[in-house]
Amino acid sequence: MKIFPIGGLNEIGKNMTVLEYKDQIMVIDCGMSFPEDEMFGIDVVIPDFTYLINNAKKIRGVVITHGHEDHIGGIPYLLKKINVPIYGTRLPLGLIRNKLDEHGIKGDLRPINAGDKFRLGDFKVEAIRTTHSIADSICLCIETPAARIFHTGDFKIDYTPIDGEPIDFAKLAELGRKGIDLMMADSTNVMRPGFTPSEQVVGQTLDGIFREAKNRIIIATFSSNVHRVQKIIELAVRYGRKFAVSGRSMENVVKLAVELGYLKFPAGSYVELNKTRNIPDSELVIITTGSQGEPMSALARMADDEHRNVKLKKGDMVILSSTPVPGNEKEVSNVVNKLSEKEVEVIYNEVADIHVSGHACQEDLKLIHSLIRPKFFMPVHGEHRHLVRHAKLAEELGMKKDNIFILSNGDQLTVDKRKAIQFKNVVSADDILVDGLGVGDVGNVVLRDRKMLSESGLIIIVAAIDRANGVVVSGPEIVSRGFVYVKEHEELIEAARKKALESIEANIRGGFKDWNTIKNGVRDDMRKFVFKSTRRSPIIMPIFLDI
Repeated sequence: MKIFPIGGLNEIGKNMTVLEYKDQIMVIDCGMSFPEDEMFGIDVVIPDFTYLINNAKKIRGVVITHGHEDHIGGIPYLLKKINVPIYGTRLPLGLIRNKLDEHGIKGDLRPINAGDKFRLGDFKVEAIRTTHSIADSICLCIETPAARIFHTGDFKIDYTPIDGEPIDFAKLAELGRKGIDLMMADSTNVMRPGFTPSEQVVGQTLDGIFREAKNRIIIATFSSNVHRVQKIIELAVRYGRKFAVSGRSMENVVKLAVELGYLKFPAGSYVELNKTRNIPDSELVIITTGSQGEPMSALARMADDEHRNVKLKKGDMVILSSTPVPGNEKEVSNVVNKLSEKEVEVIYNEVADIHVSGHACQEDLKLIHSLIRPKFFMPVHGEHRHLVRHAKLAEELGMKKDNIFILSNGDQLTVDKRKAIQFKNVVSADDILVDGLGVGDVGNVVLRDRKMLSESGLIIIVAAIDRANGVVVSGPEIVSRGFVYVKEHEELIEAARKKALESIEANIRGGFKDWNTIKNGVRDDMRKFVFKSTRRSPIIMPIFLDI
């Protein structure tokens, strides 16, 4: 069996793993990640589907472990390229269906349940219940004549989950007794010692906050965390409050979760957001998006006084029931500061235990390793430091170093019942950047230009030239964008215009008739002049009209 990680290694997000046996392929997850700071203008990053497109006839299906964006966000982009069946439990499939509707495409979505056994060609797949920060999460046992593989998906060990459906330890122990050739396990939280707290801890903290609250409560959390939303609704009802929801993703997920039976509440406890003005503040809870400080989210708009239906006022209580995703700390801090300026009471992760992770810490991971006892181990889902630490943890539990494999996206691990062999850079696994409707059409060159524009701006030199007679007929005019404000730097702009004229005339007199040669000469001359005058290096763009 060949295993190709296409995404999810040496990074957080964009999870996708390809399993190949003989001439058949099975895919686990198809996620996306959010752009890094230097990816100017990029909306999302998706995996490289080149290998799958080239081998589309071999694909038997994509199996989804759970409904988070980093595991399902790439599916619409994959289905625009190739038509393959998607297997998943009810909540992930509902979220995927919403995504496909937004993209205006159809998909072959096939529901499965935890505990089901099904076949994808020669792949025998068993879906096993696990616990995570979203309902309906599963881990997978995949068996072929070559090898038996266990994939944890994203998980934590929660002995007291909100829905009363704990991880299926009996099944995991049974798999360990049968023998697992390779385990792939979530590494996101491997740096943290101890156990991951139960979701019940958050419920207890929120219960105390709701009990003491006298005014309106606005609580932001991940829309996908249906169990957290259910707990908030239960507390609202317990303390005589009605609840409303704000934010498109929160509205969509709540609607879907109600349809599927994951959210339950008494009739009359829900009220539409635009009808909350007549409800006393002491009787209202608003559940909203924006716990990560996203600029366009509902909570950010409330903080900026731009929300249509919610105007914050002194005495409101705002709860951010999450911890900042790495890289989002500044955005969250900005929102907290804006809320504090409005004299609302802000409760966030540094103040109270109002969030627990959905990923296994070290002691939870040790339990999974001890139950499964694989021959070979491949850490997945994490940056390189996470993968290395997870490998070390497996060694500490007695696994031989030679049986542990740290891969990068695009590598291959070939596994059978006796051995495992690693190969480097076997398939294409580049970041594919999505910008608006463009998928993959923005590369390193475009990003470099955007970086330069963001740092030093743009100077455009416009002139009309009679090349045949070697005369500048009109111009040159200097246009500045993001470089200097023209009205306040007229002397510099005039000096630049004279320099541009000299350069154009010198290049024409040099006998150059080719446009590119003239433009390159003018660009070089202007770059030297601008750097000498300002110590800046803007992009310089000559535009010449041939008269």
